[in-house]
Amino acid sequence: MRLGFAGLPRWAKFCILALGGAIAGLGQAPQDLWLLTILALAALFLVLEQKPRSAAFQVWAFGLGYFAVSLRWIIEPFLVDVASHGWMAPFAIALMAAGAALFWGGFAYIGARIAPRAVGGIALSLVWAELARAHVFTGFPWALLGHIWVPTPLARLAAIGGPHLLTLFTLGAAWAVYALFGQARIAGGVILSALVGLAVWAAPPPLEPADANAPIVRLIQPNAPQDQKWDPAYRDVFLNRMITMTGQGARPDLIVWPETAVPYLLNYVHGDLALMAEAARGAPLVFGIQRRDAELRYHNSLVVMGQGGALRSTYDKRHLVPFGEYIPGGDLLGQFGIHGLATSDGAGFAAGTAPPRINLPGIGDAIPLICYEGIFAEEIGDGGARPRLLLLITNDAWFGAAAGPYQHLAQARLRAVEQGLPMVRVANTGVSAMIDPFGRIIASLPLSNEGMLDAALPTARAATLYSRFSDGLLFGILILLTLGCYLTQRRDCD
Repeated sequence: MRLGFAGLPRWAKFCILALGGAIAGLGQAPQDLWLLTILALAALFLVLEQKPRSAAFQVWAFGLGYFAVSLRWIIEPFLVDVASHGWMAPFAIALMAAGAALFWGGFAYIGARIAPRAVGGIALSLVWAELARAHVFTGFPWALLGHIWVPTPLARLAAIGGPHLLTLFTLGAAWAVYALFGQARIAGGVILSALVGLAVWAAPPPLEPADANAPIVRLIQPNAPQDQKWDPAYRDVFLNRMITMTGQGARPDLIVWPETAVPYLLNYVHGDLALMAEAARGAPLVFGIQRRDAELRYHNSLVVMGQGGALRSTYDKRHLVPFGEYIPGGDLLGQFGIHGLATSDGAGFAAGTAPPRINLPGIGDAIPLICYEGIFAEEIGDGGARPRLLLLITNDAWFGAAAGPYQHLAQARLRAVEQGLPMVRVANTGVSAMIDPFGRIIASLPLSNEGMLDAALPTARAATLYSRFSDGLLFGILILLTLGCYLTQRRDCD
């Protein structure tokens, strides 16, 4: 069954498809209405025209609506300094949504060319599109279609094939619903039944009481608004707030502050380090800070401080935010006064080169992640011995208080599932959380609140398939499915 658009003008088709995409975007956090995403995609398949150009346009229009809703938080960073950057906000969301949708439209064109009678081919092409979106131009795997499953038991499947396996399941479920209205009702019913069975199988075990010997981690959330964070009139207020919370109560086994928690360069904070060490009372303290190296390059860094204020290790952020922490072609554009939103003294940051591994005294090795790095599933890990935990520090004040922080939190939960490791996530304005290896939030500090939280570190699971093979298994599955659809499309893959 096909619900064609033949009698409608092009602008009407565009509006209907964009609206459908906007509805699909409500499957992302914080709404988490995943069923709407499935139904909206199924409706897209029902109206889709199979000519390559028509399919590309229609999928692009649908994607435009989807990304306009799911990435609506993109405007927030430009509103921190409205006078300087506010004018960019509408262009940012429009270009981001249109650009991301181009991946969908472009791959839909390819899918319609390869399998001209198979909606299943276009569904598979969208999985390839999401893979490409995660890697091309340094990648931006935010609001992947697979992210709708984070609050459901199906999220556990990410331990096998990562976020893109979840995207495959999203489009598989949508195709199955579409198939119920056509000649492939049996296939659609079988796939939907299999998905329900997988959801039951994937349900994590019940929560167990914390191990009495588990390390206690203190999460410090200062709640510094972005427009005050670097203001000389306020920055010591937030620093002193964190020092006070660090020194309260019984001493924990580890203390973690958020990204750029210390509002000065590491090169010049010796006095503050002494105060921080005194408050930590011998416990290791992890904090975010900027630093300048011997070549006068700036880095966004994570530092582990031990007893007596000794700096045990420093990790420099490796995956920087384009147009935020650096500008592609920055030397040229800098001459015209165009700089990144989060750069230091008008200069871009330099990417770190050291392996992503730090040692936390008394606890073990951790994989450090700074903000944006937490969205790249395939970049986590260094091939070494299995670490004890994932440690993410971030400043989500850039994202406002609506969708952005919750979507970033959802991705942190997924990283824990993929690696089978607990995640300590500490955010400047929230949501700071202790996340177990099944992606469940054990304890948290709410958004836009200051506070501290002591939580027991959950036990790590055995190494997952995804931690061993990354996207390799998903690539194999996707290649086989695409080849199968191409070879059988003459017999109508639908």
